[in-house]
Amino acid sequence: MIPVKKYDIAVIGGGVAGAAAALQAARCGKKTMLVEKTVLLGGLATSGLVYYYLPLCDGKGRQVTYGIAEEFLRRSLLYGPGEIPEGWRDGVRNTLDNRRFMVRFSPAAFMLSLSELLEEAGVDLWLDSLFCGVNCTDGNLQSVELENKSGRVRIEAGRFIDATGDADVARRAGARCITEDNCLTSLVLEFDAKRESHRDFPNTHTGLYSSSVTRKFTPIPGRADMIHDVEIPEGEDRDGLYFHGISGKTVSEYVRKSHRMLRGHYRDAYAGGEADRNSLFPVKLPLMPLFRKIYAIEGERTLEDARCNCAEPDSVGMIAGVSGPGTVWEVPYGTLYPKKRIGELLVAGRSISATGHAWDAARLIPAAALTGQVCGLAASQQLDADGEAWELDVAKLQKALNYPLHQSDLE
Repeated sequence: MIPVKKYDIAVIGGGVAGAAAALQAARCGKKTMLVEKTVLLGGLATSGLVYYYLPLCDGKGRQVTYGIAEEFLRRSLLYGPGEIPEGWRDGVRNTLDNRRFMVRFSPAAFMLSLSELLEEAGVDLWLDSLFCGVNCTDGNLQSVELENKSGRVRIEAGRFIDATGDADVARRAGARCITEDNCLTSLVLEFDAKRESHRDFPNTHTGLYSSSVTRKFTPIPGRADMIHDVEIPEGEDRDGLYFHGISGKTVSEYVRKSHRMLRGHYRDAYAGGEADRNSLFPVKLPLMPLFRKIYAIEGERTLEDARCNCAEPDSVGMIAGVSGPGTVWEVPYGTLYPKKRIGELLVAGRSISATGHAWDAARLIPAAALTGQVCGLAASQQLDADGEAWELDVAKLQKALNYPLHQSDLE
């Protein structure tokens, strides 16, 4: 007999989106659990060593993303180095110079801040617990099953939030999903004795920084540790660098190839006389594969390239794009639940309904925190109203969010 635990809201996935969803749900007074397969919170932002908290502003002096996304940015620096750019400090929300509202943070420091916030809110954390499956009846998600050191357990909840980043819950519940290519890449926390200190962490240990390594890349001018997507020369085997349609087998293959790539990086540096194993070496590898786009649900609405800088009546917040200043999407509420209606389910983070460059924006830390917060609030309101995602009073949700939802609100 499988033991059963009951909650108001169950959040699956302890990345930035899941942490924001659980935090908001608990602040709404709901009995909330957060399931994470590792023992560390933050997902790709921390375990994946992606420690760039990308902009909350549009690059033209206007903040566009608010709420828990901003709270997380500021708290990410509480136990580690990093500085909020001048002009965005001390509650100031707009600046006329070209400095973006973004920071770099220590991954471990952000982990500590996230766990502290969730503890303060009373979220029941289930760490080292693996999501295994769903139980659906008549199109309604009734429960999920987990495995941990105690064995198998069934979780029943009034609402479930899929924050896995892979749409694992939604797909197993029957939601239709899309996928796109994933470029082979890897981050490594590296020691380089020739590098004095990180420009954004001026007081940190000499030579310790995070580096992005790929087989072929084009450096971004002035940003030696960031890369554009890999460009495949004509005639080269594309399958060696790109992964499409992620499965259990391809996860292992991706990690195996990324480690091979890293070994080549160090062998080349040592053989070329640039460094030796005492002056240049890896300190920590990512604890998860650095896939960018795995699965996104087919939602009631979809975040699309063509809707950039367009007004959305059901907007639940704004996110900045990655293609240059002035690129902003208003996020429709309908992107957070499947078009094929599945009761009791919402989706947060990089698996919301999005395509193209809009999906690139939706998978970043600010968007994950924003959609997580919205899902936590929406799930709470659905429980109070005894209704489903598609029945929710969007105007009531928008009012409760209490931050700018449209670009017109900023003018």
